[in-house]
Amino acid sequence: MQNQLGLVLKLLLLSALLSVLIKYAGPSLSIPATASNALIIVLLPIVIIAIALLWRFQAQKQN
Repeated sequence: MQNQLGLVLKLLLLSALLSVLIKYAGPSLSIPATASNALIIVLLPIVIIAIALLWRFQAQKQN
């Protein structure tokens, strides 16, 4: 139970930090509003998670 509470607290802290970063540092970035940039922003997290899960599956398959 202690381990799960620690994980939840870490995720909460990371989420809060990311939220503050987006709120205060995000507007200073000058990213043009193009269709390519929108696709990259939307699809990049999905691709990163897919790569991480594939990497984990391959590592588990070898053991």
